[in-house]
Amino acid sequence: MKAVVFPGQGAQFVGMGKDLYENHALAKELFEKANDILGYRITDIMFSGTDEELKQTKVTQPAVFLHSVIKALCTPELQPEMVGGHSLGEFSALVAAGALSFEDGLKLVYARAMAMQKACEVKPSTMAAIIGLPDEKVEEVCQEVSGENGIVVPANYNCPGQLVISGDIEAVNAACEKLKEAGAKRALVLKVGGAFHSPLMQPAKDELEEAIKNTEFKAPKCPVYQNVDGKAHTDAADIKQNLIAQLTSPVRWTVEVSSMVADGATDFTECGPGKALQGMIVKICKGNEAVTISGIE
Repeated sequence: MKAVVFPGQGAQFVGMGKDLYENHALAKELFEKANDILGYRITDIMFSGTDEELKQTKVTQPAVFLHSVIKALCTPELQPEMVGGHSLGEFSALVAAGALSFEDGLKLVYARAMAMQKACEVKPSTMAAIIGLPDEKVEEVCQEVSGENGIVVPANYNCPGQLVISGDIEAVNAACEKLKEAGAKRALVLKVGGAFHSPLMQPAKDELEEAIKNTEFKAPKCPVYQNVDGKAHTDAADIKQNLIAQLTSPVRWTVEVSSMVADGATDFTECGPGKALQGMIVKICKGNEAVTISGIE
């Protein structure tokens, strides 16, 4: 079975989508429609802006979404039998599966980006990638550290041996030190604007919840695997609730990919900028020779 997966924030690069815009009439039409919806020319930033401009959450999220979704819509042979997305990528997956329209997907992603940026400005916070430790050890240290220094929680279960933590700056730094002492190969504070997928995103969740509730969702044409539980969903109401919970819940990507394989996925295709998900899936499916992993050029 064919699984198509979509990346999240962090996959962006200057020049992304320019080839699509110049070589596909449908892509050009959709990019221009996005410029109209957003009220500014995001294509100018995507195609020829600076890294700093593109790194702003309010720009990055719609940019990655647009690149991913437009690439999927311009690749008719893709025909997924199941879809999933990492964090922001879940919105791209929902559009690819027909649960959300292109226009509504973009509006929600922009609302999400603005709400998250606002939450980041109110409460300075960060994330860090922990490499080379079992998930259980990272969870244990996060529990130990949370308290006087603020909170720190597991945020992205990316693949075996790679877990991203999220929370207050002091708490994340303290956790990194303890995790290095515990044998982590790396404990790298990330250049992100805030503590995504942690309780610190509650104000953003409250704001986005209203927008999601007021948006029409349809039953998807194929199962959508969601971050909050890593399981397949086809009921529009369930998908909405899981999407609302996503901002303050961890991304269970390892479970999600494993569920897809258990349900018959043999061909994973990453659709969007970068190759980060391919690398994670290789590690999750290590030893499973039946699984093939690729991207779309």
